[in-house]
Amino acid sequence: MTIDELRARAAQRQQACDQIKKMIVNRLDLEIEPNWITDDQPLFGRGLELDSLDILELYVAIEAEFGVALYDSEMAVFGSVSRLAETIKPELRAAAAV
Repeated sequence: MTIDELRARAAQRQQACDQIKKMIVNRLDLEIEPNWITDDQPLFGRGLELDSLDILELYVAIEAEFGVALYDSEMAVFGSVSRLAETIKPELRAAAAV
């Protein structure tokens, strides 16, 4: 893999994470800027402190915006923005393994 391919994959990953951060802030009416959320920041607990109602709203938002259906068994994907990006865009997961 060339350096240009690596840069392109990194840019694609960052774009997906930025899109997810904006969706989270907009759909949940958070009073923060999307860029304040880090890619690996926990969404529950000490992170963004989201609750179960917020997650339900994100289920709906992800399906509407990205066309990806998530299920109760996939709650771990809400661990961080990065995990969400890898689930919503599986090609990012393959790129991370390279």
